[in-house]
Amino acid sequence: MAYQEVTTTGYGTRVGNSFKAIGSGFLMFILGTALLWWNEGRAVKTEKMLDEAGNAYVEMENPNKKDASLDGELICGSAMATTEDSLTDAQFGIGATAISIRRNVEYYQWVEHSQTKREDKLGGKEVTTTTYTYTKEWVSNPIQSSNFHDPAYQNKNTVLTTIDESEQWAENVKFGAYTLPESLIHRISSREAMDLAISEDLLKQFDKATQAAYERFYGVQKAIQPAAQQPTQQPAQVAAIPDSIKALLPDSVKAALDSLQAVNDSINKQMESADNKKDLQYIHQASNVLYFGRVPGAPEVGDVRVTFEKVVPAKVTVMAVVDGDTFKAYKAKNGKRFQTLVMGKKTGDEIIEGEKEANNMILWALRIIGIMIVIGGLKGIFGFLETILKVVPFIANIFGWGVGIVCTVLGVVWSLIVIAIAWLFYRPLLGISLLVLAGFLVWVFAFKGKDKLKELAAKSSKNNQPQPAPQSAE
Repeated sequence: MAYQEVTTTGYGTRVGNSFKAIGSGFLMFILGTALLWWNEGRAVKTEKMLDEAGNAYVEMENPNKKDASLDGELICGSAMATTEDSLTDAQFGIGATAISIRRNVEYYQWVEHSQTKREDKLGGKEVTTTTYTYTKEWVSNPIQSSNFHDPAYQNKNTVLTTIDESEQWAENVKFGAYTLPESLIHRISSREAMDLAISEDLLKQFDKATQAAYERFYGVQKAIQPAAQQPTQQPAQVAAIPDSIKALLPDSVKAALDSLQAVNDSINKQMESADNKKDLQYIHQASNVLYFGRVPGAPEVGDVRVTFEKVVPAKVTVMAVVDGDTFKAYKAKNGKRFQTLVMGKKTGDEIIEGEKEANNMILWALRIIGIMIVIGGLKGIFGFLETILKVVPFIANIFGWGVGIVCTVLGVVWSLIVIAIAWLFYRPLLGISLLVLAGFLVWVFAFKGKDKLKELAAKSSKNNQPQPAPQSAE
C-alpha cells in the first residue's frame, strides 16, 4: 500500500526561495555556456587528430614478429591477446589463467520509490504530496531501510552477508611478439562465465555463517532439505550408423534418428553442467553463480548472489605507436593523444571511422545537455516573476508558460551564438552560418512577434467599434 506525505509551503517562503534560486540560475547559465564552448573545441581537435592519425598509420602485417622498422610508427594490427598470468580470488579460493577475473555482487532488498505532485493554492501556498511505494529488487549495494519514509517498511532490509566486488587484471598480456600496456588491456571485453571449484569445507563455512545470519533476522525456520539425489542413469546412446546404410533408410526413420541423437546430446550437456552444481541448506552453486539464501528460485530479502566472470584470450586489433616491445599513445600536432584496442579484426580506416562517429555522438549529446543547462539557468533567474504571481495560480501559470517560452528561445539563441563563436576559431564558414541563423531567430522573435501583436491589436480594435444601424427601406 502506498504511503503519502503532504507538506505545505507558504507564499513568503516560496518567494524567498525563488530569489535564492537566482544565484544558482546564474551558475547554471555560466556552466552551460562553458560546456558548450569546451565541447566545440574538443570535437574539432579530436576530429583533426583522427584525420591526422588516419593519414599517418601503417598496417602491421605480422604482429607475431618484432619489426624494428616500425618503432615509433603509428600502426594498426590484429593478433590474439593472450596471457599466462594466473589470477586468484583469495576470498573464495578460486582462480584461472585469464586476462581478468571479476566478481559481481547483488543483494535482494526493499527499494523505496517516490512520486511528487505539487499543487498551487489561492493565496500563494503550495501543497506537495509525495507518494512512496516499495518493491523488492536486486541491487548492487545494501539499502539502509531505516531511512525509509513509511514506518511499516523501516528496518525491513537485512543482508545475509556483505561481499565486496572485485576485479583483477593480468599484468602480462601478449599481442603477438609485443606486450600490451595496462590502458589497452582494460579494453579487452571477451567475458565469459568462470568455472567455480570452491572447496566443500569453504562452502560449509559459508553455509553455517549464512544460516546464523538468516536466523538472527527471520528466526529459526524449518530446514529445507535438498532434493534426494537419484542415481544417475546414463542415457541410451544412439549407435553410429554408417552413412552408406543410413542413405538406404526412409527419410522418416533418418529424421527420427537425428531427433533421438539431439535429445541424447542435450541430456549429456545437462549432466555435465550438473557436475558444477552444489546445494547446501543456505548456499547454492550453479554454473558461475554462488547464491546465499534458502531458495534461489524464490529470493527473500537479504539474499545475496555472486557472479564470477573471466576475460579470455581473443583476437583484437590495436592502433597505437610502437614503443620497443610495447605500445604508447599517438600524439597529434594539436596535442591530442590517441590509442585504442577493439575486439576482432578491423582495418585502420574502420577504426578511424568508428572513432569519428563516436566523437560526433558525444558532440551532439553534450550540445543538447549544454543547451538544456542554459535554458534551466535562465528559468532559475527569471522564475521569481512567476512565483510572485502565485497568489492567483491561474494567472501565474499563464505567465509562467510565457516565461518558459521566452527562456527557451533565448537559451537556444544564446547557445547558437556560443557554438558559432567557438567554431569561428576552427571553421569560420560554419561559424558564420550559425551566427546568421541565431540572428534570424532574434529578428523573428523580436520584430515579427511585435508586428504580429500590432496586427492582432488592430483587428481587436476594429471588431470593438460600434457598427452603424441598418437603414430601413422606405
